[in-house]
Amino acid sequence: MNQDRRDRLRDAAIAVLAQEGGRGLTHRAVDSAADVPTGTAKNYFPTRDALLRAAAERCAERYRALAQSLAGPGPGPADAAQLAALLAELLRDTAGPGRTRVLAYLELRAEAARRPWLAALLDPVAAADFTAHAHLLRAAGLPAGPARARALTLALHGAVPHLLTGAPATLAAAGLDDLDRFTRELLAAVCGECGEENR
Repeated sequence: MNQDRRDRLRDAAIAVLAQEGGRGLTHRAVDSAADVPTGTAKNYFPTRDALLRAAAERCAERYRALAQSLAGPGPGPADAAQLAALLAELLRDTAGPGRTRVLAYLELRAEAARRPWLAALLDPVAAADFTAHAHLLRAAGLPAGPARARALTLALHGAVPHLLTGAPATLAAAGLDDLDRFTRELLAAVCGECGEENR
């Protein structure tokens, strides 16, 4: 099958999930979003579960590409300031260019609550964040024990819904109206003094 068209359909499935939610994900809606003849999505992804799988795999690909792009070549951020800047860019992407992908991912997580196979597919994506954040903490010379990596990851994940809705009072209360300050303060809260031993 044509890989470019397949990717176009997978991106269209993400767009439909983000705009219409899980209930709106149909073959016809994906065909329309991809601007292809009716029946094209069904030829590539015969069932709704196949559409969900395609969207989940595409979300994971796009997220990994973003993370690699922001991290750049080499071992990672050299210090806390560089790590804070990288995390702030990840959060900016959530509210900006990556908003569609993140909304679709959250819809997929809701679908996964009722579909064990989808939960199993998404599990490595979410679990990888904990490992990645531990690696970034170590690269930046910060304490990077499991408890700290968990605290950092869960705080970042918790910020996502607020960034997506963009409610100004909530963003201000959470400190998310200034993402550079937010990530600096988050690292300070999670890691304390840079010289403190890992837990």
